[in-house]
Amino acid sequence: MANSLIFQNYYITKSITVQLFRIPFLFTKPFNFRDPRQSRYVAFSKDGTLFAWCNGEKVTVVKVADGSQVRSFDLPKTAMLEFSPLNTVLATWQVYSKTQDNPQGDANLQLWDLKTGTCLKALYQKKVQGWCPSWSDDEKIAVRSVNNELHFFENNDFINIANKLHLQKVSEFMLSPGSQPSKVAVYVPGSKGAPSFVRLYQYPNFGGPTCALANKSFFKADRVTMLWNKKATAVLVQASIEVDKTGASYYGEQTLHYLATNGETAAVQLQKNGPIYDVAWSPSSTEFCVVYGFMPAKATVYNLKCDPVFDFGTGPRNAVYYSPQGHILVLAGFGNLRGQMEVWDVKKWKQVSKPQVPDSTHFAWCPDGEHVVTSTCAPRLRVSNGYKIWHYTGTVLYKQDTPTGTELWETVWQPFPDGTFPERPVKYQAAPSELGSTEAKPAQAYRPPALRNKPVTASSKLHEEEPPQNMRPGATGDKQLSKTALKNQKKREAKKAAKQEINPDALEPQSDPSPASNAQPETSCGDPETDKKIKSVKKKLKAIDELKALQATGKPIQKNQLEKMEKEAQLMKELEDLQLKV
Repeated sequence: MANSLIFQNYYITKSITVQLFRIPFLFTKPFNFRDPRQSRYVAFSKDGTLFAWCNGEKVTVVKVADGSQVRSFDLPKTAMLEFSPLNTVLATWQVYSKTQDNPQGDANLQLWDLKTGTCLKALYQKKVQGWCPSWSDDEKIAVRSVNNELHFFENNDFINIANKLHLQKVSEFMLSPGSQPSKVAVYVPGSKGAPSFVRLYQYPNFGGPTCALANKSFFKADRVTMLWNKKATAVLVQASIEVDKTGASYYGEQTLHYLATNGETAAVQLQKNGPIYDVAWSPSSTEFCVVYGFMPAKATVYNLKCDPVFDFGTGPRNAVYYSPQGHILVLAGFGNLRGQMEVWDVKKWKQVSKPQVPDSTHFAWCPDGEHVVTSTCAPRLRVSNGYKIWHYTGTVLYKQDTPTGTELWETVWQPFPDGTFPERPVKYQAAPSELGSTEAKPAQAYRPPALRNKPVTASSKLHEEEPPQNMRPGATGDKQLSKTALKNQKKREAKKAAKQEINPDALEPQSDPSPASNAQPETSCGDPETDKKIKSVKKKLKAIDELKALQATGKPIQKNQLEKMEKEAQLMKELEDLQLKV
């Protein structure tokens, strides 16, 4: 490996120890640090030079380069740790508690000066959500939420509040990354029929709604997740409700919205119904990728106009990860999926590898943009804990299993400042390794025993697989429809589906414009009664497909229509049984 990786460290939190060490295959200089006492929480500084943890007795801060101690604080109950961006302040949090002798309780959020070791300010923070103040990258501004207000502090002076932003029922905020001027996105949930909204402000211009850089209101939002791009020019807002009143999804209902600092806003139009599993900005800040839809899920890259750029088709995936340099994208299916990863070159829109990582619960890119780690951690899975280091071409370079009787709780790469590792050309040939690769083998479609010795014919599928597709205008030589034309096309399809639902026999089958010599008549089993049943089942399945198209346009579906859609699996089974007789 290049010498630039010699300080690349990796740490593991186990149920009883904290271990900080260098991966053997990456480094020549040995380094291994271990604390045998039970550890509650750990944290790296943003530039990766400092490392802190709490072992139930004290909080210790050390230099990663040599393990020398920087500071030690007598805080045995600490449950959370975080460094400020320039390593000036260490924030510690412990669970808020009160007693009969002290009904008010003690301040449980402390801000420590790492140079002097003194406490800059002790504050009350009852909830663990949003416990830590948010700093700008230059530490000129820090902000925290207090009773429907955002309190802004300047130059780490937490004694005096420099500015306030007051909005009724502010529940979430997100400070922009990057240099000044800083911007903040705030979310206010709706009430009494009023919509929820997100607004963007530039510090310190908080004069009211007219001072907002952008404003987006929407319904169906119990909670939101806000995500700034790296250049702080736009925000993605994923809104969700716990219960889908239509009953279409167990996961509730999600929508995705876009706000830009130039005032532009939009609702991102997704091309398939279902949950939104993951959203990620490209490090270039010009594109973002969304994984969404009922399984098999779709994954689509959008530009800043919220137009689709590239569609990865459908597959078993629920997560997306861009490399730190932004030249490679990984689509993965973890959790209740089988652990398939798809590695893509986003400049050529070409797949690099497709490794299989079963039982994985965690994925993270190494800052060098060449390696990734996948791990199986507790408490998500308490057996077969361990981790693997991969090259993105699908080769396993290092593997470590957790000894019997112990659990692996977390794996984290040491961070590095942006620009430390330049982008390298994408490789398509697998990197050499003694551990080999775990490329997924192509699976063959299941065929019932009665059909295995017969010629392969077209058969009905429960899910049609969609291939990847370049969505840029002119990429395929087809003329791209305008938004108005696309909307009219959907209306025509919905009208046609509704008409057939009212009177299925009213619509005549469309004539095939192709020559008669190319037409392929349906196969017959020789039994007119069976042929009639097959035709009837196919007609019902076609009606269900058209109802799904109607539902995709957002129009309401009647109860009797929903009942018909629920019979799709039963009809598919009936069709398969009938076709076995052919």
